[in-house]
Amino acid sequence: MLFVELALIRWVGANNVFVSNATNFVLLASFLGIGIGFLNARAERDYVRWTPVALLVLVAFGLAFPVVVVTLSGPNPFHGLGSMNALPQPLSLTIVFGLVVSVMVGLGQAVARTFVTFQPLNAYRLDILGSMAGIVAFSVLSFLNQPPAVWGLVAGIGLVVLLMPRVRWWQLGAVAGVIALLVLESLAPGQLWSPYNKLTIRNEHVGGQPAIAVSANNVPYQNAVSLDAMRRGNPSYFYPYRHVTPASLGNVLIIGAGTGNDVAVALSEGARHIDAVEIDPLLLLRVGQAHAGHPYRSGRVTMHVDDGRAYLENTHQRYDLILLALPDSMTALAGQSALRLESYLLTQQSLAAAKSRLAPGGTFAMYNYYQPFLLSRYATTLEDVYHQTPCAELQPGHSGGRRLAGLCRQPSRSDGRRCARVPVPDHRVPRAADRDSRPVRAGLRDLLERQASTPASLERRYLVDVGWPDGTLAFFHALWACAYPFLKCRI
Repeated sequence: MLFVELALIRWVGANNVFVSNATNFVLLASFLGIGIGFLNARAERDYVRWTPVALLVLVAFGLAFPVVVVTLSGPNPFHGLGSMNALPQPLSLTIVFGLVVSVMVGLGQAVARTFVTFQPLNAYRLDILGSMAGIVAFSVLSFLNQPPAVWGLVAGIGLVVLLMPRVRWWQLGAVAGVIALLVLESLAPGQLWSPYNKLTIRNEHVGGQPAIAVSANNVPYQNAVSLDAMRRGNPSYFYPYRHVTPASLGNVLIIGAGTGNDVAVALSEGARHIDAVEIDPLLLLRVGQAHAGHPYRSGRVTMHVDDGRAYLENTHQRYDLILLALPDSMTALAGQSALRLESYLLTQQSLAAAKSRLAPGGTFAMYNYYQPFLLSRYATTLEDVYHQTPCAELQPGHSGGRRLAGLCRQPSRSDGRRCARVPVPDHRVPRAADRDSRPVRAGLRDLLERQASTPASLERRYLVDVGWPDGTLAFFHALWACAYPFLKCRI
């Protein structure tokens, strides 16, 4: 049961951007379905027999009506299959929620009917052991880069076992249909499933030169382009090197190396050795190897598949330049907060760990697309850690209210130009959390301070960016109002 729940959480979110913006959405639907199933443990009505059909409908709907981000700006960024428009967000979420509940009701009832034959303590022990087995099995398949076809095969075998010995032909047909649809999806050209994301790879041309466009979970993610294309269209890649000299680049650390653009730039700027750290193995070992400049094939580059924070904590190397290269995990730690996986790279403790890994006279740099308040927030954090105002490189233009900027500590410019100061918004900028053990409290505190000092229009946009789609909370209130009387009468 937990294996199917984890598979649904990952698969549905990878195909529907509306769901991925609220990572707890499928989880809550699963809890409701399991709860209804357990309440019907001794009921004559059999929900288990319809579980294969419900799962087939869910998979078919997810593949027929995906939600894809085709542009990061514009009035209609979401598309469906091909050039079709995506379903309206409330309709898409409602259908997904109902189908997930339908699947989990049958599984919950099957498990509950097994548990009632045991003593309560023994049933609880089996519950814990089964949950651990489901987590381990799905984790192993994920870290082996197995696609949904394998997940569906495991779930299908489990369903058939639950239905035996009275399994019907149409139930077997539904299970076969689920596996067939997932096999077709898994064999789609240019699609890879890493331990963290569904990666969609497309070969393109930028400036007349070959490039690779990568989407993660149906959202544009990275582009592997040539050096010439970066110089013409993405000068931000070169911002950190305006503050160092080629002679000083003896040992460089790039966290978030991705498809290899930053590594190619560092090589072109004269870096004599580069440690390239990337948490997603397929980005580093598969997509990065196809980069037009082949940066990962250089003898001056050492690749590390690791979390950036963990690498900083464990390495004993000293670096002349440490670069946080647009770290974006595309993974939220919780749907009710703005915390993401890379947030732990940007705490005071993490930046202090980076400082301790700098060689004498070394430089720390980071760049990303920042909202104005977030740019100021990170600037104050760098100032707290390094006791020096960072230099800001701001790229003209905006993208969805965000601005591409680079922050460098200890600039040593040879041309004598002054660095731009970080623009500070009118409202008070909250500082980083004092301790890593309280990231959620820090995120909620920042949200409350933003609500107290931000115009209503910006507040609404910020709340949507945090992870709750429009109307989701109202939808849950309505759902609970409808479900509670039913649950209460069944107890």
